[in-house]
Amino acid sequence: MPEFTLRAVLLGVGFGILFGAISTYLGLRAGLTVSASIPIAVLSISLFKKLGHSSILENNIVQTTGSAGESVAAGVIFTLPAMIFLGFPLEYSRIFLLAMIGGWLGILFMIPLRRYLIVQEHGVLPYPEGAACADVLRAGEKGGNFAGRVFWGLTVGGVYKFLMDALQFWKESPNYDPRWLPGASLRADVTPEYLGVGYIIGPAIAGAMFAGGVISWLVIAPAIKFFGGAFPHAIYPSTVPIAQMSPDDVWGAYIRPIGAGAVAAAGLITLLRTLPTILHAFRGTARDLRAAGGRAAAALAPRTERDLPGWMVPAGAAVLGALMWLILQFRYNPHAAWFSNVLSALLVVLFGFFFVTVSSRIVGLIGNSSNPVSGMTIATLLVTCLFFLAAGWTGHLYAALALSVGGAVAIAAAIAGATSQDLKTGFLVGATPWKQQVTLMIGVVASVIVVGYTVPFLNTAYASYKPETIALPALAAHAATGPTAAPGVSVESLDYTLPAGVLRAVPLRRYWELNVIGSRTIPNGKYLYNPASGNVEIHWVQGIGSEQVAAPQAQLMATIINGLLSRQLPWPLILVGVFIVVAVELLGVRSLAFAVGTYLGLGTTAAIFVGGALRWLAERGGTKEEGDTSSGALYSSGLIGGAAVFGLVAAAISYLEATGRIAHGQFAVGPRLIGAAWANSNLWAMALFALLCLSLYLVARRPLGGAAGKEPGDGGTR
Repeated sequence: MPEFTLRAVLLGVGFGILFGAISTYLGLRAGLTVSASIPIAVLSISLFKKLGHSSILENNIVQTTGSAGESVAAGVIFTLPAMIFLGFPLEYSRIFLLAMIGGWLGILFMIPLRRYLIVQEHGVLPYPEGAACADVLRAGEKGGNFAGRVFWGLTVGGVYKFLMDALQFWKESPNYDPRWLPGASLRADVTPEYLGVGYIIGPAIAGAMFAGGVISWLVIAPAIKFFGGAFPHAIYPSTVPIAQMSPDDVWGAYIRPIGAGAVAAAGLITLLRTLPTILHAFRGTARDLRAAGGRAAAALAPRTERDLPGWMVPAGAAVLGALMWLILQFRYNPHAAWFSNVLSALLVVLFGFFFVTVSSRIVGLIGNSSNPVSGMTIATLLVTCLFFLAAGWTGHLYAALALSVGGAVAIAAAIAGATSQDLKTGFLVGATPWKQQVTLMIGVVASVIVVGYTVPFLNTAYASYKPETIALPALAAHAATGPTAAPGVSVESLDYTLPAGVLRAVPLRRYWELNVIGSRTIPNGKYLYNPASGNVEIHWVQGIGSEQVAAPQAQLMATIINGLLSRQLPWPLILVGVFIVVAVELLGVRSLAFAVGTYLGLGTTAAIFVGGALRWLAERGGTKEEGDTSSGALYSSGLIGGAAVFGLVAAAISYLEATGRIAHGQFAVGPRLIGAAWANSNLWAMALFALLCLSLYLVARRPLGGAAGKEPGDGGTR
């Protein structure tokens, strides 16, 4: 039966590139990614039917190769954009090399685990997404046709997103700040991708996330405004008095540190809860490896039991560890202590092996939706930063070094979870393991190419410049002799000129580029400083971290690293978040989704909650089609994909505007055609979002006619 064919690999690479870009965009916006295996399997079956007959094993190779894109994107966007918040340029080469090292480590370390976790534990570890994907492949082999749901979702989500974002026929985030509750804000980001994510993860997780948002925006923020509004001075970590702060300012200054403490605590609690599972996995793996020594040669094993040679695991880990040391020592951290680069490379390999085992076992029990990649990354960063503190390595360079370690480990853990699900699918449909392992490596390389370009592209596309006047006499006093940074302020460049066509009222001159982290007088961010006047004159708002691509996990990682190494974490706020999570756990609620909700914006969690509520409504009464292969889940996958693709189109328009290639607002025809009042109306935006919700509900209530399997699952979000 055809399996490892050129057309299957090429199609899988194409899907990996597409879903890698989609997942990067979605993850930077929402802080969540969605498993791509089932949508890719559905699309592969449909396309191969147009091209002629295909085998179930070919379609499995397509989804295996393509699924690497989502996992690589998840590991990258959760960590590496933090480089921007730490004041470093986000270089394509750094993303590419760290993602490839982490991705290949995740696949290599999964090779000796496959026989134990996938084969011997069959029936114990269900691997819900992998089993559901196998059902899709079997249904396609029997002639089931359900790709129409995905294509309808792609069309509706794409058209809706293009009209809203690129042409601006209606606003993306209707909001209402009630005067009767100062500091609070009611809002929803009425986008197809958030709606689809909410449907896939289900009402329980979506509700927990929304509960976290309600606590942050409707309880804690009004309390801060009430108790701090009468105080005339700024209260750290804010740099302005609370009375002058908007709900977004309160969230950025006070709620985010609380949310950071909540997410860190919830991630570590989730990790501790899995310790028995971790120990069991290591014991079982050790037994299996010892038993494997007395088996017959691999060449005599059946085709479905052949992995890549065992010697490749230690050899590959050694090569990748050496490569990690080389790029740190001679490219990114040549001025750091030489042993810090050696230690960092060793930590990547050691933590990589440990958390690959953890990730592979956890997703086998409860699926990718509960894979605590964020918790694993936080644990890695904490240990790494503690090593650095003990050695006295606390300079600016070591923050980037710690993040490089955390990023590579996060990518390894993310790709290991997806790899184990893919190998489970292959086990159920009779695939050849070594062929899947090779195609996963190919998929990682293809995916990191597009992910590496997408992140800096979005950063440039959504960047903006805002006039702002802040006196910095400490810098002005040394303008003649050179830059001397004020506390919390570093000088990145002495020669920065505004792009042509930006801030026309501001005279063109050369500025100093400043990066601010931990200052008590200036909010964190990048600024342009005029040495002649001694003032900061322009706030250079980076695209990553803006409202369009907030990168919430990356901001959390930057907060942890910078706070630990500089010893400036706002510990009272961090501990408030920690004890909120402890209280939630004592109530018997799994806290990770709730903690993520406290950290995300309310607009994001509200839209996700609507998607979860629609799934609950659609599955009430009658015959239920639960899981990733239901009509609603397939349509939601299409909504996410279509919205993300056209979201990237809208980002391309913003990029052309930001670089001066087209005039600002040239494509914003919505306000001109229907009027600015309609285009900015909250009710108009909510009405159109209600129509989108109705389309999802109607599709979800129509069964597929039994073509797909019924394996339950909560989707593939992290």
